[in-house]
Amino acid sequence: MTTSTTTDRDDTAVSAPAGRPSPTRRFGTLALAAAVVVGLLLGYAGGLLTPNLTRPGDASVEAGFSRDMTTHHAQAVQMGLVAFQHGTDPEVRQIGLDIALAQQGEMGGMQAWLRSWELDPSGTQPRMAWMPGGQEMVRDGLMPGMATTEEMARLEAARGPEVDVLFLEMMIKHHIGGVHMIDGLLGASDETDVVRTAQTMKNTQQKDLVNLRNALERLRP
Repeated sequence: MTTSTTTDRDDTAVSAPAGRPSPTRRFGTLALAAAVVVGLLLGYAGGLLTPNLTRPGDASVEAGFSRDMTTHHAQAVQMGLVAFQHGTDPEVRQIGLDIALAQQGEMGGMQAWLRSWELDPSGTQPRMAWMPGGQEMVRDGLMPGMATTEEMARLEAARGPEVDVLFLEMMIKHHIGGVHMIDGLLGASDETDVVRTAQTMKNTQQKDLVNLRNALERLRP
């Protein structure tokens, strides 16, 4: 669940020469990088501590979901960091940071599962082959909800309030696609720990969607 009270910027605290980031900004970037790494390590450790499963195979629903959702999450992390670093609305910046940290941790957990199952991170199956009808949902190599290269370039080039609105619009679409993929896993897997983690992911993304939509309604011209 996101809040809007913790990441307001104070660009006046320390001045810096033109064209160079202020010490405050540099510190914030370093702290963010450290937080992302910690999130990844915690997620990875959590996956390793998961009790032994029945070791799903390379073509299993669990392996396919872990691989594809890792890729899906990676784009969400990228989007969230853009919103945090370049957004102008405090709530949007907080939402972006929360999503980036949460999904980075989940990526670590899913990669730990694959290691514990002695499976490669990439695998041999096509995208979404683990989900009934999943391959038909892939468009130009993109899974449900994922932004195109052009959309990502536009987000990264945007500045000012445009960043906030673009991020909200793109992340809403991204999360809806992610929830659809999670539902595919929940309807097909009987691995208790995988199902439990996936349900937590779904609950988190549904809460995010409420905040994303409310913020978009407030900010959209």
